Parts: sequence; C-alpha cells; structure tokens
Amino acid sequence: MKLTFSPASPFARKVRIAAIELGLIDKIEFVPTAVAPGQPNDDYSRITPVKKLPVLILDNGDVILDSYVIVEYLDELAGGGKLIPASGATRWKVKSDHSLLQGMLDSMLLCRYEKMVRPEPLRWQAWADDHWNRAWNGMARFENQPDMLSRPLDIAQIALACVLGYADFRFADCGWRKAYPKLDAFHERMLSRPSVKISVPPPA
Repeated sequence: MKLTFSPASPFARKVRIAAIELGLIDKIEFVPTAVAPGQPNDDYSRITPVKKLPVLILDNGDVILDSYVIVEYLDELAGGGKLIPASGATRWKVKSDHSLLQGMLDSMLLCRYEKMVRPEPLRWQAWADDHWNRAWNGMARFENQPDMLSRPLDIAQIALACVLGYADFRFADCGWRKAYPKLDAFHERMLSRPSVKISVPPPA
C-alpha cells in the first residue's frame, strides 16, 4: 500500500497515527506529495481529481479517498472495531465526533489559505473569522465533554489530537491552551503515545 502525504497535513497525520496504533505502519509506503491552491499537480489530479491529501493506493491499484475512509479500511484490515466501534450507540457517537473534528480541520485549513495564500487585497476577513470561530467553538464543545477526553483510544480522539497539533503548528498564538485547559491536558496525554509524538509536524 502507498499513502500520499505531507508532514504538515493534519489529515495525513491522522492516518499515520492510526496505522501505527493498528500495527500496520510497516505495510505502508509513504509517498511525499505537494498540493496547494492555485498550483497544478497533473499527476496527482489523475489519482484524485479533488487533489486532497491523503489517499491510499492499494497494491491492486485501487484508490481509497478521505482520511476517515482510509482509517476505516485500515481498522477493518486490523480485525475491525479497534479505532472505530463496530456497532451500537458508541459507533455513532465516535463517527459524529469525528465528523465535527473533520469540519474543524477543514475550516482551519481555509483560514490558513486565506491568510498565507490569497493575495492581501482579495482577503475576506469576515469569512476567515467565521471559519476560525467554527474551529474555536468546536474546541469549546470538546472541552466540556469529559467522556471524549478520557475514553479508550478511538479515531475521534486521534482527530482531536491532530486539530490541537495543527493549532500549535499554524496558529501558535491563538491561545487555545489557556482557553481550554482540559484540552491542553488531553493533548499532553496524547503526546505520551509514540504514534502521536513521532508524527508532530516539523517546525514551520
């Protein structure tokens, strides 16, 4: 299997953490891939027209898209029910938590593009503020969900660690640690896991 990735991508980081936790990391070849708004990558567009990281390319050439779907595939490969509960209310809770976190990461990435990629005269501050508020209010929700911060490891917790790590990486002055001390403590506990620590993005 091959995984397209960038060390800076929180979505690719999520898959990397999951692969380590599932004992499948040695079965995956990591393929560095660069994607950015306004910069064509015809070779990658032929793999995935939406040009998003990561994708998993199976040995038979099949392509699995979306970080969650990739983790779902790896979880099944590892026997199922490891990081995504197999059934019941917990399954839907974890999936819903993950969907919220995925949306938060999407909004944070858009804020990053608005600030760093879009020409300054064309920037829309109210739009960027709205997207940042979505991420910030999502953090507030998880700050007040003790179960999320203490239950056995699952894909939503991995995604939350990636959200917080991306906040450190791209929005170092946003103040999330002071605003959300329970998330700060959760993040520190997650960093004690080798899978989370080894996948921290390199300094910008």
